[in-house]
Amino acid sequence: MKSEANLLKTLGEPTRLRLAALLAVKGETCVCYLAEALGEADFKVSRHLGILRAAGVVEARREGTWMHYRLAKPAGAFAKSLQRCLKVCLGRHPKVMQDVKRLSKACGPATEAGDGSSN
Repeated sequence: MKSEANLLKTLGEPTRLRLAALLAVKGETCVCYLAEALGEADFKVSRHLGILRAAGVVEARREGTWMHYRLAKPAGAFAKSLQRCLKVCLGRHPKVMQDVKRLSKACGPATEAGDGSSN
């Protein structure tokens, strides 16, 4: 029960919840595009992604100087259900829909078709 509580605690911050929902909807994305979608500074988004990464919510890979983030493979039924909820339920939230629209605009037409989705 402790790991589930820690997962919920990590996602209890609005910026981190928005980031997780964006990654659930759009798949792997560069931190620069995530920052643009949220209208926040790169350093602030990177800090939140670092917290999500430390909690095992996201994974990162480096491509040159750019860091790309995606949701981590769920570590159990609870995490799997939560990721589905992030995608399906929060994906319809007006704030997340605005974020997705800004992200699609920032990334270009390839992401509008869902090409970046890994889930």
